[in-house]
Amino acid sequence: MTIGAAQVLAAHHVLVPTDNPFQRRARLLQALWREEQNLSIGEHRGRPLGSRIAMPRAKDDLSNYLTDTIRAVVRYEVLESEDRTGKLFGQPRIWNDLLSSQPLCFNLFAELQKDLPLASRALRRLTRGRVDRVTDIAFEHSPGRSDTRYTGDRSAFDVFVTFLNAAGDRGFAGIEVKYHEGLGDKPADIRERYDQVAGDMGCFDQASMERLRRKPLQQIWRDHLLAGSLLLARDRQFATGFFAFLYPSDNDRCARAVEAYGACLRDTTSFVPWTLEAVVDAVRAEGGGAWIETAARRYLHFEKVDTLLGPLSDRRASAS
Repeated sequence: MTIGAAQVLAAHHVLVPTDNPFQRRARLLQALWREEQNLSIGEHRGRPLGSRIAMPRAKDDLSNYLTDTIRAVVRYEVLESEDRTGKLFGQPRIWNDLLSSQPLCFNLFAELQKDLPLASRALRRLTRGRVDRVTDIAFEHSPGRSDTRYTGDRSAFDVFVTFLNAAGDRGFAGIEVKYHEGLGDKPADIRERYDQVAGDMGCFDQASMERLRRKPLQQIWRDHLLAGSLLLARDRQFATGFFAFLYPSDNDRCARAVEAYGACLRDTTSFVPWTLEAVVDAVRAEGGGAWIETAARRYLHFEKVDTLLGPLSDRRASAS
């Protein structure tokens, strides 16, 4: 990182030594968005952090969210139903953390939840007809936390889309959403149930199983297993379905993990990588309007930060 880039980051209160190059860009982009919205700066461990909004205003105003429709969905899904659904939303980051993928889930899918014809057109385009008609979109969805009919743990999909395909069969897309994350979290303990589901799915290269149990691939694997267990369940709720891993194309750590994960599969039918750009483009092409343009500017307008930080090649060469 150049001295000039460090000065820019410090001026916007986003100089975080542990950030990798993509995280620096994403953090600065969110700080610039916050400043444009005239939102008060939040804190981390007593110091200002430009990629956060001050509490309690962030929760009171739902200022992390882009439209009135999105805020209404968040109010219902998180505030009004948190005591009765058992859904687990990380707090306070869902309110004040501009980088968090949980707000991104709502900013990308809440409008679609309230406009299922648009959702149907966009996902039909994105999946090349695999999805025909979207029937519902849910957030932080698990078919059964700790239920041994599935993976027996507390995993959930960030977004869960139910749909009908062209033949009228009921299907689902379980979606994991990432923004700045690098899949470096400590792996969970391996459960016997994981190996059972993996064997029944039949899509994994057996020589790669040990690699799937370790980071950075384990989280992707566990979510994929959850999707597989849902297809294998005896109640046969769904005739078809898949797990989608969604991330910005510039998040090179996620991109490398997706490539490595694909190399561990003998059959990729139930695993679909989506870039954030591809989802935005599909919604835009099907008439998403002003809302999707607002989301694109907030999350993907990296040209704005690249102008401030200098040539992209210099940043990658100095990756920490």
